[in-house]
Amino acid sequence: MSEPKKPWPTLPSDDAAERFVAQADLSEYDWSAAEPASYEFQDKVARVTMQMPERQLEAIKSEAALRGIEYQRFMRELLDRGLRWLRP
Repeated sequence: MSEPKKPWPTLPSDDAAERFVAQADLSEYDWSAAEPASYEFQDKVARVTMQMPERQLEAIKSEAALRGIEYQRFMRELLDRGLRWLRP
């Protein structure tokens, strides 16, 4: 019987994730909950201009900073998650 796979660590930033990937044996980790993020690897040529409450934008920027990513990237992640929730 094989050993259970390790759970993924919480990585606070892109830099931490890059260090982890460079050093870890990824075959030891549980990939069952992995989510694709193909939108991050596609060319970003479409522009969107929208208005939103300043408090909402500040909340997005704050959460993105806690995650160590740019707020625009975090917004793309939120949009992608929302679309997958609508059409599972």
